[in-house]
Amino acid sequence: MSEISEKEQPRRRQARGERRIAQLLAAAAQVFCTTGYTAASTNAIAREAGVSPGTLYQFFPNKEAIAVELGDRLMHEMRETYGEALAPVDPATSLEEAIEAAVDRFIAFNTEHPVFFALMHGPDIPGGIAEAHDQLHATLIGRIEGLLASLLSEASPADVTRTAHVCLGIYKAGLELVLAHEGTEQAAYVQEVKDVLIRYLDPLVGDRLSRK
Repeated sequence: MSEISEKEQPRRRQARGERRIAQLLAAAAQVFCTTGYTAASTNAIAREAGVSPGTLYQFFPNKEAIAVELGDRLMHEMRETYGEALAPVDPATSLEEAIEAAVDRFIAFNTEHPVFFALMHGPDIPGGIAEAHDQLHATLIGRIEGLLASLLSEASPADVTRTAHVCLGIYKAGLELVLAHEGTEQAAYVQEVKDVLIRYLDPLVGDRLSRK
């Protein structure tokens, strides 16, 4: 029995450590959203988590390390989200349906994790995650280009790239408005983002996707 107990102790310590890290990251997300990254402090994060600063420093040396860990986890989840959102479109799918499905997935992720926008698109993005964000942005543009290339068969690669950047720009601009509102007003802004994308892409796509 003692041998089993000795084996279990490291696992239990690891599990407690993971729970504490998750607690600190959740607290950091709340603080970053409330005050922004620059104004946030490790003391504020510890206070939000209900622990002492000393406990926080057992896991993270500074707030940038917290932001990097939080950003890494969010970007991993984001990659899964846009992998689903930007899957190949069935030819029988209307343009409206294709855009609504993609936007809904992205909006759901960002409204569930508002700190992602606060960290990745704010004016004070932490230096430690700036490079990772740039890589994520490049990958996302590549996925949008791949989707658009199948819809804009006669467009040049340069045109497809330009269109992909415009689509992402429209979404980001709209997302800031979406996150600034709640309830029915937020839903109205989500629909506005969809409508703008549809009106932008409709004349470019033409009859490539059926309209129902």
